[in-house]
Formats: sequence, C-alpha cells, structure tokens
Amino acid sequence: MPRRYDAVIFDLLTALLDSWSLWNAVAGGEEAGMRWRRAYLARTYATGVYRPYETLVAEAAVETRLDPRLADDLAARYVELRPWPGVTGELQKLAAAGTKLGVATNCSEILGRLAAAQIGVAFDTIVTAERTGFYKPDPAPYRLALSTLRLPPGRCLFVAGSAYDLVGASSVGFDIWWHDRIGMAKPPEAPEPLRHTSDLAGLADFVLRK
Repeated sequence: MPRRYDAVIFDLLTALLDSWSLWNAVAGGEEAGMRWRRAYLARTYATGVYRPYETLVAEAAVETRLDPRLADDLAARYVELRPWPGVTGELQKLAAAGTKLGVATNCSEILGRLAAAQIGVAFDTIVTAERTGFYKPDPAPYRLALSTLRLPPGRCLFVAGSAYDLVGASSVGFDIWWHDRIGMAKPPEAPEPLRHTSDLAGLADFVLRK
C-alpha cells in the first residue's frame, strides 16, 4: 500500500525519551531541573558549531546556580533514561513495516548512542551534534541524517521534541510532527507543525497510510 513516508527521523532526548525527569532528579528537584534544562537548550540554540556537550551542560548549571559537576552526574546516569509511554510500540510498528528510523540529537557521540539504546528499537542512523560538528537547529544534523538514509526530505517525517526543532527541521524541508510532551513555548519564528500532540499515539498509522 502507498505510504506517506519512507522514513521517520526523531529528536531523541525530548521526543522519544523522558530525559526531563532525569535532569530533575540530578538537579535535586523539578524546579531546579527545569531551569537548568531550559538554560542548556537556550545555549545549544545559540551555539551552532559543536562544543563539548558536557561543557554546555556544566555552563548551564553554573548559570542557574547549580554545581557544574552535575554535568558529570547526568552523563553517568544516562543508562536510567526511559522512553515516554507508547513510544517503543509505535517505533516497533514502523520498523516491522520496513520504515527506516533515524535520530538527530544534540548530544555527544557516546551519550547519544547510549540514549538511543534505551528505546529498544534499532535505528538505521544515529546522528549526533558531535558527529556533525553542529548543534541543531543548524541544518547540518538534519541533512546528514537524510544523506545517510539516502532519501529526500519529502519522503521523511521529522518528529520534533524540542520546540527549536521546528525551526531547524522546517529549514531543511521536513514535514514535522511535534511531540510536545512537556508543553514548550513555540519560538515566534517557528512554523506550525503538521501535527502537534502530547503523545505519539497513531504515529505508525499516519506514516504508513495515505
């Protein structure tokens, strides 16, 4: 049967994994964790060219009056990351139907691959900021994911987690499903996504059926 897309590329640490709970736990509470994570996201949005992921995390901790050594604690606990409810099931359906799956993540190579392994589904490509040399929303990570899958953007759906992905993924020509699990504010320059949901229920059916 004709399908809408041949591949789905995902943001990893917000669209697929509940990394926010881990940041909160390492920070010692939800309020501190949210401040720290938002400061980190603002830094990656403005950084562009890759600087070590752990450095940005530590700098964001200092900015929010936390101990910079928490960056090392966070990295050490990446094995505790878990997918959001329903995520693994939807990806398993896509994989079983022959859909290519990819990740484009603002992370170091080691931590990005470790995080992706917690999903329980094999990915055809895992593109990290370290591998690319740039942080999203720079177009480079999205384009590298496409080139490794050997597909044009029109045949791939991008599933955003962070609101900043709306800016970067749209600049490359993706249709975007925004899995907005935590209720982020959309940047004023970001376009409206094709879908804007609080879970991924129905993703596989959407991809596989026109």
